[in-house]
Amino acid sequence: MDKTFHIITFGCQMNVGDSDWLTRALVARGWRQTTEEHAWCFVVNTCSVREKPEQKVYSELGRLAAYRRGKPGLLAAVGGCVAQQIGQGFFERFPFVRLVFGTDGIAAAPDALDRLAAEPDARVALLDFLPAYPEREDVLHPHAPHPAPAFDADAGEPDAGPAQAFVNIMQGCDNFCAYCIVPHTRGRQKSRAPQAVLDECRARVEQGAREITLLGQNVNSYGLDSGGCGVGFAELLRRVAAIPGLVRLRFTTSHPKDIDPAVIRAFGELANLCPALHLPLQAGSDAVLARMGRKYDRTRYLGIVEGLRAARPDIALTTDLIVGFPGETEDDFAQTLDMMERVRFESSFSFRYSDRPGTASVRMTPKIDETVAQARLLRLQSLQNDITKETLKRLEGSEAVVLLEAKSRKQDEGPSFWRGRDEAGRVVNLRLDDAGGGAPDGFRRDPAGLLVRARIVEAKNHSLVGERAGQPW
Repeated sequence: MDKTFHIITFGCQMNVGDSDWLTRALVARGWRQTTEEHAWCFVVNTCSVREKPEQKVYSELGRLAAYRRGKPGLLAAVGGCVAQQIGQGFFERFPFVRLVFGTDGIAAAPDALDRLAAEPDARVALLDFLPAYPEREDVLHPHAPHPAPAFDADAGEPDAGPAQAFVNIMQGCDNFCAYCIVPHTRGRQKSRAPQAVLDECRARVEQGAREITLLGQNVNSYGLDSGGCGVGFAELLRRVAAIPGLVRLRFTTSHPKDIDPAVIRAFGELANLCPALHLPLQAGSDAVLARMGRKYDRTRYLGIVEGLRAARPDIALTTDLIVGFPGETEDDFAQTLDMMERVRFESSFSFRYSDRPGTASVRMTPKIDETVAQARLLRLQSLQNDITKETLKRLEGSEAVVLLEAKSRKQDEGPSFWRGRDEAGRVVNLRLDDAGGGAPDGFRRDPAGLLVRARIVEAKNHSLVGERAGQPW
């Protein structure tokens, strides 16, 4: 079989990081990443947090099945949360799927794909949960290509560029929130050994990464699982921040119930810890939060926000919100809108509740009428759009340091725009060249990975437009 591959990624940044590692692991084995038109092996990395992404996986496999009729021998692999959930059922529904690997099975996926390339009739399932964090092989040698995986645009734009790196610090979750399928598809929490995290972070910086994002289902509970690792998240954060050459440090995702005061203080004490935090609220009503099993209330959440803004006044807060959870009243929903007004989240991922198999909320009643839930979601998203616009508008005239990622979708005639992110993670489209074309003074032909001081000249609905205010570095 021609060892060419194409990865399609759905879902969260954990999946983006997993696809990034799998890409590098396959390239190190002699595989070649290519476009969909030229690939003979497709890897679909899946998400089952919501019903829509799960259905998109089936749709994508159906599309590949039709595409396969013109390319006999095409091989597909399904990984991630839906693979963990459905397992070998994919073999029956889609015969050209020859590998399914769960969230702990990804470490063995490159070897399995090598085997399948050599054995056309073989099938492999890697679905067991492991008792400890499954370390992955080191594919960080300086000559390994590092192409970004294809990404599902509806799930959000990945923060991936040549100077950015994702590093897993844990796997799974022990919280068992009533609505959440993650503990069932990613297993119980397993913290990665701190030395392994530090070694990978140092290696990525040595290869040119200027920004690292630490990843986990709940990074705030790092080290608190039954196996433990002797180090808490606040200490791990400080150790990573001290790596020479690391310009920016981020982490996601945080559970409010576990955030350590030392982590809050770190935002004011660590110069390279970015002033941005994704802190899922999920609902603004104490009654709904209790039914969700979130183990915090409005007062606790607002106290965390107050502490964060005392430590770092310019911190940008984003969140997740669920509308229409079983039993949610109009007053409950109004309290969610009130929390949005109080906190002023810069952006949010908001969804209408849907039952996920195996979760406690499946049995909860009353279910909210879909028409009512959809109307609430639209009201919430309208309020968020207004807050986002106001927040971005206030940044006009200010300066920011932008880490360039890729050429921007915004391209007027003449000037060239590049997309990057400021310290808080906001998207900034930055004009780099003059109308005559060519790279400006101080810029290489491909400026991805450069840091540029920019002056914000215009706020769009969800992004900023800037002009450079200094030389790159």
